[in-house]
Amino acid sequence: MTRPRFPLRKSHSLAIAILLVLGIAGAVAILNTAPARPAAGHGHGHAEGAGHDHGEGQAGEGHAHAEGEHDDHGQSEDGDAHDSAAEALGPHGGQLFTEGGFGLEALLSEGDGPPRLKVWLYRDGRPLPATAARLGLTLQRPGAAAEEIAFEARQDHLLSVQPIAEPHVFEATLAARTDSEPYLFTFSRQEGLIRLTGAQLKAAGITLATSGPARIQSSLQLPGEIRFNEDRTAHVVPRVPGVVEQVSADLGQRVRKGQVLAVLSSPLLAELRSELQAAQKRLVLARKNHEREQALYEEKISPQQDVLQAQQALHEAEIAVAGLQQKLQALGAGPAASALNRFELRAPFDAVVVEKHLALGEAVKEDSQVFTLSDLSTVWATIDVPAGELPQVRVGARVSIRASAFAETATGTVAHVGALIGERTRTAQARVALSNPQGAWRPGLFVTVGLVAAEAELPVTVATEALQTLDEQQVVFVRHAGGFLPQPVKTGRSDGRRVEILQGLQAGAAYAAAGSFVLKSEVGKATAEHVH
Repeated sequence: MTRPRFPLRKSHSLAIAILLVLGIAGAVAILNTAPARPAAGHGHGHAEGAGHDHGEGQAGEGHAHAEGEHDDHGQSEDGDAHDSAAEALGPHGGQLFTEGGFGLEALLSEGDGPPRLKVWLYRDGRPLPATAARLGLTLQRPGAAAEEIAFEARQDHLLSVQPIAEPHVFEATLAARTDSEPYLFTFSRQEGLIRLTGAQLKAAGITLATSGPARIQSSLQLPGEIRFNEDRTAHVVPRVPGVVEQVSADLGQRVRKGQVLAVLSSPLLAELRSELQAAQKRLVLARKNHEREQALYEEKISPQQDVLQAQQALHEAEIAVAGLQQKLQALGAGPAASALNRFELRAPFDAVVVEKHLALGEAVKEDSQVFTLSDLSTVWATIDVPAGELPQVRVGARVSIRASAFAETATGTVAHVGALIGERTRTAQARVALSNPQGAWRPGLFVTVGLVAAEAELPVTVATEALQTLDEQQVVFVRHAGGFLPQPVKTGRSDGRRVEILQGLQAGAAYAAAGSFVLKSEVGKATAEHVH
């Protein structure tokens, strides 16, 4: 079969030649073109992560990876192989962003203190001064409120004023404004993401929960110590010097009010009693003389002057007797019952002898502390209250007291809160009067005092078991992108089951409740392999 022939005109040949030349030129241009930089502008650009400086003088690619990153076998978590987007790096090793002729290089530097973001500015590939643009950074961490980071100009770059706290897991928006136009660049980091499969979660016993509001009856736990009730404690002193002739009370013995504890032989007491007896006899004589002079005056035998003199002598004798009686009373001694030098030490109230510092035949001074007595039917629980907790500890507040050494509990009320704070301890002392009929609460016993605060509805709470400590910070492991991230938090009140989150976590965030210690151990392993 013969095909029809179409004659090729001269104009057609010229058009085909032009197309061939253009195609060859385009292919050459494509082959000679460098890899494209991750451009962003007005919210359209997105890169895998800013450059990361480890403090070794130069920086390479960041060690955080985006969602769906490759594992050791080059496979993503869902089993599909893919290539990571290549990062364009600037002269300082940071992530390079460009928009038209404007560009900036961002580097997360950890070499000289807490991590901060360094940014260099460019125009058509040439460096610009740090004052050529104003920068602002917004970080959005999983389950937390957005963070606004400011920048300050340095010699050739801009430096974030606030440190970029770890973990470095966030979506970041970097806004730059020049004199002519604003620019917006975005990037993300996912450093420290702990990935676990459903089977691994089940095997580790990790359960998920959601942060949210809860009603908490907070309890403040404070250290304390059982001490003597100082209102019912006496330090017995003789008040007169003497020699011990008899000791009637033993250490630990219960004594009654007025019971004789010891007997002393005191020369001073003998002298005072002798003076009292002489003064009493002078008083009797002065009284009789006054009566006689009064009778003679009434019979007109003696003048009135003699009566007045006798009356003056009577008054002086009465004063002398009263003065000596008061001296003996102040010393705790009465008139002589048997021996003038006998002095009896007696118990001021029903109590227990808790200290004894005298022996038979010992010479004691008037200010020697020979006995300490305390009524142990009531004791004091003294509480050390830190300055920050003082607003919650008020007179009349109900408390529960638990012994540290054995299973004993009691309740009481705060009777006193100290007005001074110790210079060394920086605590104030509060006091609880505690009934002790069985003597179980012994002075010197350490206790824990629980103060029940008011019940409150709190907006953000988590289970207490979810809290872990990393690098001296409390963290909650938040669920994010198929894994868990340690989120630093600031805690508040707690009732032992749930704890208030003041900062670092928002309501509705999924977190690891039971089994969070397993995730902490995984972080420890990753830290051992990762050196900043």
